Amino acid sequence: MRKQILLTALMMAMVTTAQEDPFLWLEEVDGEKAMEWVEQQNTATTNVLKQHPKFGQVYNKTLEILNSKERIAYPAIRGDHVYNFWQDETYPRGVWRRTKLEAYLKDAPEWEILLDLSKLSEKEGENWSFKGVDTLHPDFDICMLRLSRGGGDAVVSREFNIGEKAFVQGGFVLEEAKSDTSWLDRDTLLVGTDFGEGSMTASGYPRQVKKWTRGTPLEKAGLVFEGKHDDVSVRSFVQNTVARKYAVITRGISFYESEYHAYETGKLIKLDLPLDVDVSGFFKGHLLAKPKKDWNVGGRKVVGGSLLALDYHALLQGKHEFKVLFKPTERDSLGAVSSTENLILVRVFKGGRYDLLIQHSFDKGKWTVDHVAAPEHGTLSVVSADDYSDRLFLTHESALSPRTLYYSKDTKEFSKVKSLPEFFNGNDFKVEFHEAASKDGTMIPYSIVLPRAAKLDGSNPTLLYGYGGFEISLRPGYSPVMGATWLANGGAFAVANIRGGGEFGPAWHQAALKENRQRAYDDFIAVSEDLIQRGYCSPKTLGVKGGSNGGLLVGVVATQRPELYEAVICAVPLLDMKRFNKLLAGASWMAEYGNPDIPEEWAYIGNYSPYQNLAKDGDYPKIYFTTTTRDDRVHPGHARKMAARMEQFGHPFFYFENTEGGHGAGVTNEQKAMMESLGYVYLLKMLSK
Repeated sequence: MRKQILLTALMMAMVTTAQEDPFLWLEEVDGEKAMEWVEQQNTATTNVLKQHPKFGQVYNKTLEILNSKERIAYPAIRGDHVYNFWQDETYPRGVWRRTKLEAYLKDAPEWEILLDLSKLSEKEGENWSFKGVDTLHPDFDICMLRLSRGGGDAVVSREFNIGEKAFVQGGFVLEEAKSDTSWLDRDTLLVGTDFGEGSMTASGYPRQVKKWTRGTPLEKAGLVFEGKHDDVSVRSFVQNTVARKYAVITRGISFYESEYHAYETGKLIKLDLPLDVDVSGFFKGHLLAKPKKDWNVGGRKVVGGSLLALDYHALLQGKHEFKVLFKPTERDSLGAVSSTENLILVRVFKGGRYDLLIQHSFDKGKWTVDHVAAPEHGTLSVVSADDYSDRLFLTHESALSPRTLYYSKDTKEFSKVKSLPEFFNGNDFKVEFHEAASKDGTMIPYSIVLPRAAKLDGSNPTLLYGYGGFEISLRPGYSPVMGATWLANGGAFAVANIRGGGEFGPAWHQAALKENRQRAYDDFIAVSEDLIQRGYCSPKTLGVKGGSNGGLLVGVVATQRPELYEAVICAVPLLDMKRFNKLLAGASWMAEYGNPDIPEEWAYIGNYSPYQNLAKDGDYPKIYFTTTTRDDRVHPGHARKMAARMEQFGHPFFYFENTEGGHGAGVTNEQKAMMESLGYVYLLKMLSK
């Protein structure tokens, strides 16, 4: 059997080599011929979709929501201030700003603008996009501010004086690269960047971390750690607490395997941890760790998906003294972990439907645990938690309940700060939960939001959304744009919690890795068929949407089961799985998909790769491909080449490529509104006939 698989794979590889890809020229991101093709496709698509009678309504409503003054200004606590990045019609590229915490908790705080990205872009002749800051603790007076050209992952990093609202003359500056910085002290940075030839991994991320002292050129920075060329990345991490500073170097061997090295008093100490452990941070002398697989340690078995607090002093000496803070069940999984000065906050995802928040504290050598009295029956997210007190902000939402921001100084009591308005009338809709049997019998949960008056006669225009990869969970959430433009126009919206995601812990993700990838696609197909069988929709009223890995998902099901779907939105997708590892950050995802250069692995990848499996005589839905020119994570060539191959074979399609936006939907709200509106009008055109 093994020989047969290898022979098949070798034959497929030979055919691919012999028949050179005729659309490789579309991988030239800014190539003149490629951009002419993009412009032609954009024009053809907008000429049709902008003529839809509801386009103006959908676009105006979307832009109104994105620019709304009633949006929540999400806070980041830094000392006595909260910081926020804000975009609206006045500030199209956004402003980074701050206000006092006490003022923020009132109705109309006065904001101090620190940096206006539109003014900076105009002054410097750039199209800057804000990519966040790394602030010096605990003074919070300087930071490394990250700017991206057009929204990509590569950034220019500059030292910024917050009090003076200006870049520091002669300060730290890193030229454009996928850089990583951490403050050791006011005059010292740990830096990972493109130091020159041989300093980046095959995935395009830094493989070196150096110690850079103020006033010296980057070339003089001293090497702290160096990984291998085939590693994914090498990064530094510094966490400041009241008691001490923790510094760690992470060597990412693959997307799911890492080594951790403590950086103590200028020396590296390799931590004795399994490669599959994720480190969530530090808390009162403990390292918080999440093993993905079962770990036999200290005579005990720790279940994969648990959360451990390991005594850090003992760990530095090679010992394992720990407390299990969370142990998963079949349907209760570990979510995000946050910490304040005295509390660890653990989000638990309950059965794929709602969250609970649990808190742990450690005092005088003893651990205590309690439930946090946060709002119930919805999705909870800790927005910001203070390392130097127990102040925190969190949000609560559900599919039909607008997101609400709450504040607490100690988790004993939460006060409402602000809530999104009802951008659509939630009372007109209902949420239902079901499970579908996948091909191997595994039950796959999904939810659907639909009008209360909907009839189960197959006539409801239905959009099914999925992702199914990289242990990312899809949790119930309030989507103003989707609700106001899709639900309000008679649509239904379903979300499938397929394998490959993280909804039910690491095992749910691992079940669809590499040679088992087809399981994720079978799961999504099963949910599609269940929606049809229950009468929510029919193949003529069912559309699907996915982005990035989700774009690969919908690309696969559209080529494997095209008869199930009338519409497909394939956003910033991977599609040419023969070359994904050669394009941009693609090599970092081989732990998820496999290596197409290994014949045995290409044998199973090639079975589902949409670009290779598109048939000239196939009958496909009119797919809408969308990507961005400045996406430097998933190459726009994937979407371009798939659309070009459909054109070659005579299959109709839509295609739109935004010239900014990175691995997302645009930089300005106008760009975001355009991309969102084209997508929803496409669905209205295809499904609401």
